Amino acid sequence: MITIASRPYPFPYDGLSRSGTALVVIDMQRDFLEPGGYLHAIGGELDGVRRAIPGVQRLLAAARAAGLPIIHTRQAYRPDLADLPPHKAWRGAWSGSGVGRPGPLGRVMVRGEPGSEIIADVAPLSDEIVVDKSANGAFTYTDLEIILRTRGIRHLIVCGITTDCCVHCTIREANDRGFQCLMVEDACGSGDEKAHQAAVYLMTVEGGVLGAVATVAEVEACLAQLRQEAA
Repeated sequence: MITIASRPYPFPYDGLSRSGTALVVIDMQRDFLEPGGYLHAIGGELDGVRRAIPGVQRLLAAARAAGLPIIHTRQAYRPDLADLPPHKAWRGAWSGSGVGRPGPLGRVMVRGEPGSEIIADVAPLSDEIVVDKSANGAFTYTDLEIILRTRGIRHLIVCGITTDCCVHCTIREANDRGFQCLMVEDACGSGDEKAHQAAVYLMTVEGGVLGAVATVAEVEACLAQLRQEAA
């Protein structure tokens, strides 16, 4: 049985398989990773999120080679902002991000605008699923759960940005829905280093109640084994 040497316990509990495990890449978008985007506008450290890019690239390469299903998410709102709650609109204006305002990457965090697109470094392949969301968690008001259930997926390897917000929210939602999760800590990033470290630490408390944590190298090693078994 192949398991990843994660903390505080091996992942997944019943062994890694193509049929039961998916890689979920959270919100690797221009609005969060490039100057002039949403995160930059509210004072987030771009170095803190961009450090996730090499790790995500490595995970994508390993997952594709091993034949794992891959799902990408994007967070952005409708062009008419009908799905933007009033308090979020207020907070965005207060913080200087102004969801929907014109910016260097088009209207900030609006679907179809340049800033909402996934960066070229980790762009989805044509057969990889992209889930659009307007909440921090990828399960809220989306079809992610039915996609996973339809494919018999039980375990999620999760990476992307930001560690403390959309990654953590998605893992928490998944855990409550019965999916076992693994956070890949060096393929995640945050605009605040303390928040990143805290989010990683929270994965290890209470005996790993939310899931487990591993490094890119640890995941790569097990995906290589999975690929070799199929050869």
